[in-house]
Amino acid sequence: MRILAIDTGTGTQDILLLDTSDRVENSVKMVVPSPTMRVAGRIRNATERRSGILFEGVTMGGGPCTWALQQHLQAGLPAFATADAAKTFDDDLEVVASWGVRIVGEDEAARMDGVERIELRDLDLDALRAAFASLGVDSRIDGLALACLDHGAAPSGYSDRLFRFEHLRRIVEKDNDLMAFAYLPEDVPPYLTRARALLKSAGSDAPAVFLDTAPAAALGALQDPLVAAAERQAVLNLGNSHTLAFHLRGTYVYSLFEHHTGLLSRDDVESLTERLVAGSLTQEEVFAGNGHGVYYATPAPGGDDPFVAVTGPQRGKLAGSRLRPHFAVPHGDMMLSGCFGLLRAFAAKYPSAGGEIEAALGGKSAAAE
Repeated sequence: MRILAIDTGTGTQDILLLDTSDRVENSVKMVVPSPTMRVAGRIRNATERRSGILFEGVTMGGGPCTWALQQHLQAGLPAFATADAAKTFDDDLEVVASWGVRIVGEDEAARMDGVERIELRDLDLDALRAAFASLGVDSRIDGLALACLDHGAAPSGYSDRLFRFEHLRRIVEKDNDLMAFAYLPEDVPPYLTRARALLKSAGSDAPAVFLDTAPAAALGALQDPLVAAAERQAVLNLGNSHTLAFHLRGTYVYSLFEHHTGLLSRDDVESLTERLVAGSLTQEEVFAGNGHGVYYATPAPGGDDPFVAVTGPQRGKLAGSRLRPHFAVPHGDMMLSGCFGLLRAFAAKYPSAGGEIEAALGGKSAAAE
């Protein structure tokens, strides 16, 4: 069985093709620039050439490509977008139009000439299959496990930070387990527009599962033997854009917080984590600091502090930290923590495949049981 796990972040897209007939260490692995970084590069190139831009395709991750678009508009250059593509930059099309982007219909877009056409999507399976073929790798896929960070389409005038965090809170309230963040395609809420577009781009040829990037990273970190052996864990995913911390007992969630990585110093991360574990961090202060929020699902037990595990491309922020963190390396590869978490989520959602996947991963970790 061959399961393709793709974790799409702000800076990188992390890819793992697991063949359950082989050792997990021999899996095909790639860490490549994220789709939003690649689109941002194309926008900058168009800006340098003084060319207009037409965005087509579906909703994908923003961030770098949004900033590049704003610079393009500030240079006095035209930009056009179909409605679905424009939602990449803001779910409110009136906001996108107010920047100077002209929203066009599909028919008008098809007739346009003299512009740089940029297709937006977080997943291009044809390109991945071509890359595999160029390396002599069998591109057959029996299952897809996909992750991205989706703020969700917040109502007009409502904070997208609050809207996203309320989504995370509702999941834990309903079913307190990291696995509850995993969705089959038909179960993804309508307001998770980026996730639904990601799954649509994948097509329907293979069974699929979706998971938010932070729970995926946490599930991956729990596959590090040292992390799995701890009675309680504080797992921090320091992504290029977002930091999300979970206070856990295995996959059971005591509490969590989310913030923007770029706004946090080492001291900030240390203080937020210590206060999360102590139960003294408040929603008001996290949100006032331009973060998303904090949620306490259940009181944590007293006793020793939890084992602190860190993953994510910005983990270096905690080098030499007083938290004495362990830099988690599930199956020997930190950058693929999210992919390993995705594989475990696929195994849980498709029990018929679970045995093969768990065997390839070396069996369930103590933390996952």
